[in-house]
Amino acid sequence: MNFKKLFELKIMIEKDFINPEELPKWENAFSQVVVVDSGYYRTIYLSGQVSMDKDNQIIGLNNLSVQANQAFQNVKTALSSVGAVPEDVVKLNIYIKDYRFSDAECISEAFQKIFTHKKLPVSTWLGVQSLALDGLLIEIDAIAIVSSN
Repeated sequence: MNFKKLFELKIMIEKDFINPEELPKWENAFSQVVVVDSGYYRTIYLSGQVSMDKDNQIIGLNNLSVQANQAFQNVKTALSSVGAVPEDVVKLNIYIKDYRFSDAECISEAFQKIFTHKKLPVSTWLGVQSLALDGLLIEIDAIAIVSSN
């Protein structure tokens, strides 16, 4: 094998920056979803999903359970916008404002509504002092991997 030719191979990587209409409007600040396609597989990066509707209104003010359900639903919506499903998620980061152990139950319940399969993603739960906007109690970002079409 000619190693010089091997190193000269250029891998074509495509990046798509997506802001689904069903999610809050943040396109002036960041993309909701970035898909990196290597030609063999697509890595999908989701920005932090919060409990807001497509009109940027907070859902469930002061209610962590309602906000967790909405944030996880937004994760599912973001995945769906690029042809992925929760089963494709390999990594989650969950940020909870002023986290207490007693919060785990309602977050786990919301998680289990979306992630119903047995092979669950790795995850990190972090208690934080604040999130981007007053009134938000939880934020979830994710990485998913799917085969290229």
